[in-house]
Amino acid sequence: MLVIRLPEELESRLEALAKRTGRTKTFYAREAIEQHLEDLEDLYLAERVAKRIRAGKEQTSSLAEVEARLGLAD
Repeated sequence: MLVIRLPEELESRLEALAKRTGRTKTFYAREAIEQHLEDLEDLYLAERVAKRIRAGKEQTSSLAEVEARLGLAD
């Protein structure tokens, strides 16, 4: 279980949204946290891969190379 304190303005906005839509504040808080976590996970993964590319430990391919490999080149 997670308990968080929100700034009054954010709490008011969340309450208004919940009332307008018939959803709970918890629903929107859960959705927001889930989306933000996914974004952070993607960001950290991209940073790790970029670091590996810069270090020469990760192989890259151009779009033309990928298209040719997949038989999509013109």
